[in-house]
Amino acid sequence: MPSYAPLRLHVPEPTGRPGHDTDFSYLPISKAGEVRRPPVDALPAQTSDLAFTLIRVLDEQGQAVGPWVPEMDTALKTRGLRAMLKTRAFDARMLIAQRQKKMSFYMQCLGEEAIACAHALALSDGDMCFPTYRQQGLLLAREDVNLVEMICQLYSNERDPLKGRQLPVMYSSKKQGFFSISGNLATQVIQAVGWGMASAIKGDTKVASSWIGDGATAEADFHTGITFAHVYRAPVILNVVNNQWAISTFQAIAGGEGTTFAARGVGSGIASLRVDGNDFLAVYAASQWALERARRNLGPTLIEWVTYRAGPHSTSDDPTKYRPANDAARFPLGDPIARLKQHLIALGAWSDAEHEAAQKELELEVAAAQKEAEQHGSMADGHMRSPAEMFEDVYKDMPAHLRRQRQELGI
Repeated sequence: MPSYAPLRLHVPEPTGRPGHDTDFSYLPISKAGEVRRPPVDALPAQTSDLAFTLIRVLDEQGQAVGPWVPEMDTALKTRGLRAMLKTRAFDARMLIAQRQKKMSFYMQCLGEEAIACAHALALSDGDMCFPTYRQQGLLLAREDVNLVEMICQLYSNERDPLKGRQLPVMYSSKKQGFFSISGNLATQVIQAVGWGMASAIKGDTKVASSWIGDGATAEADFHTGITFAHVYRAPVILNVVNNQWAISTFQAIAGGEGTTFAARGVGSGIASLRVDGNDFLAVYAASQWALERARRNLGPTLIEWVTYRAGPHSTSDDPTKYRPANDAARFPLGDPIARLKQHLIALGAWSDAEHEAAQKELELEVAAAQKEAEQHGSMADGHMRSPAEMFEDVYKDMPAHLRRQRQELGI
């Protein structure tokens, strides 16, 4: 009878910890322009290799190269850069506001701005996004965004469009195709697939786009959702934002070691792409490809966006406790804003002076919106919505037990 060594359990570990630089060689990176672009009507199985490469457009010199170069004029690229700058300015100011106790907490998308902003520009009116709490760029990239209302939602003040019934950063806007955010992980996937199925049943042309982090791919709702998406060929894009960390848990704990998150789509019979999430042009091109497949009734696409969460998970998190402080600066895919800026300068369509002026302009725009929002109150001054409103908008006719509870509160 053969003799075996004792069994051992494998527990994935990150390659870097505080005081020890991360070895990013665990992250396979393709050269810009070298990954093929299949036809939109390719069979899902014909995209399997794209789940293990990395679609990139911008090279080290800021040139757009390869088959995935999108058709974008300079004006649209500049709009995208400004959207990312606005998102970063918004995040920075709201982070300070949280530290000033004007809201309970805040969550930045620092370093991930290209993913939501480029995707937003590829969407059409009527499409519905089912986001997580780190896709504020989907709203901020839109020209009809109301910054004051967004800040009022964060403050839960008298002008909060959600009447204080959602946590900060959990926005909702039907008009802008932004479904109500849920703090429960992975619910967005099954919601988006169901919405997409309903669109198909109605014979509509609208597409759903769901968002999830790398860690939440371990949730049952994710796997249930992709099964339904595959079986019914739902017109949906399944976005997996792999920003390397789920709070303090490295992405390998969710299964990112030895394979990719895009590979989960391949295994479920879904067209799958793995994309440089810090390359604005690559994000836009991949989003367009997936949207075209959905609108042509060719089924769902799963996209893994490879990026890095440059800031803390939330204002309640201290990332210096579990990863090197210089990780974001050393991340091999760089900063999405700096990369698109370099590209536009190389085209002669942008300059350092224009960049600085745009930053100041957008910072002033955010500051003005914050000032207006604070006229309606914040947590710091206790000027909040009336508790009486918690009893409203639930029943057409308020039942007796709720009337009694409201009376007990003296409201």
